[in-house]
Amino acid sequence: MSKLLFPAPAPTLAPIRGSDASFPIRRIFCVGRNYEAHAKEMGVAVDREAPFYFTKAAEYFVPSGATIAYPPGTKNYHYEMELVVAIGKGGFRIEEKSALEHVYGYACGLDMTRRDLQLTAREQRRPWDLGKDFEQSAVMSEIVPASEVGPLSSGRIELRVNGVTKQSSDISLLIHNIPALISHLSGFYHLQPGDLIYTGTPEGVGPVVAGDVIDGSIEGVGSIRLILADGE
Repeated sequence: MSKLLFPAPAPTLAPIRGSDASFPIRRIFCVGRNYEAHAKEMGVAVDREAPFYFTKAAEYFVPSGATIAYPPGTKNYHYEMELVVAIGKGGFRIEEKSALEHVYGYACGLDMTRRDLQLTAREQRRPWDLGKDFEQSAVMSEIVPASEVGPLSSGRIELRVNGVTKQSSDISLLIHNIPALISHLSGFYHLQPGDLIYTGTPEGVGPVVAGDVIDGSIEGVGSIRLILADGE
């Protein structure tokens, strides 16, 4: 075996509720515009034919409860509260009827976004990487095993900034539900244990500034918290 030029990165591990084991994160897939009201507030049409995706690096995971800095390069930093699906069984071209067999569990997620950079890229028809795929942008709570939650087809999803409710909806309003997302995504990727799917955010997204405290919750899943500090 050849020597490494520099140390290989350690695996990115997420906590699991009620377990001393950890969930090794492999890839992070994020679904865009998966609530109709959010698509409308972003000024775009809803696509009910097929979902679309962007990705975040696994190393950009941040556990719930962390304090992070306001990110560089933006003046319009947004929260997006989301249900996260954790894949525990790999598969390719998965049928919707068996899709939930591939779910290990669920979590609360924050898809933090440099909105000004995302919108500039969108206007120029360029990729969203600078707006979406950056350090500390994938916040997630502990994962709750599906065996404790059961199939998730409804439940309140909410987000508060400094105690004021900003997002309030229901996961039943997902345009593409969990089985549909798993089936569709697995037609383009061989899904693997450790993959995460951020399923999209409802309406009410908005900016936060240094010093803000973000709290979110999903009925039956749990809660999430993020604190913004000064500096880079």
